[in-house]
Amino acid sequence: MTATSLVLSGVYETDEVTATSLPVDLATDTWRTVMRSVVPVAAGDRLDVTARARVTNDVGVSRGDSGYTVGVGAHLWVYDCDPDPGPDGTVPVVSERPWTRIAPSWGDNVSRDRHHLPIALTAMWDVPANWPPGHRAVVVLRADAHSTAWKSGDTLTVDGGYGQLIVRRWTPLSLTGVC
Repeated sequence: MTATSLVLSGVYETDEVTATSLPVDLATDTWRTVMRSVVPVAAGDRLDVTARARVTNDVGVSRGDSGYTVGVGAHLWVYDCDPDPGPDGTVPVVSERPWTRIAPSWGDNVSRDRHHLPIALTAMWDVPANWPPGHRAVVVLRADAHSTAWKSGDTLTVDGGYGQLIVRRWTPLSLTGVC
């Protein structure tokens, strides 16, 4: 009998916020990387991801008005940290690399009265069999802010000290034996 089990082989954690604000606009395609963690992986590994962050809605404060409600969307993503050079010998910049969304879309609204919006996402992602040996994965929490009432220059604050990105790396362990 052969069974495959997973063994915890590493925990990678960060509370570093890489984007301190989210621009508010009408579009839902101005994503910002809020947190990121680089993780050594191999084909067949499983990543167990927990991400938490918080944003604050202070739109309108600087103008002395009551502000407005802002929609916030968030996703978890993975991309290859160590891509091979292209035919021209250059390594693609991060924005041009393939990104894989590893969790469903999440969204909520934050009004000025609500003020703070917690973001909490989890995901399990299996590293594909064709993952290049020796390449690391970058696990990313991204967020976007949008509103039909948006005003140019408005932003939501991504609050430092209130978030954490934790990636647990599980590796296969093959066991052979008789039960």
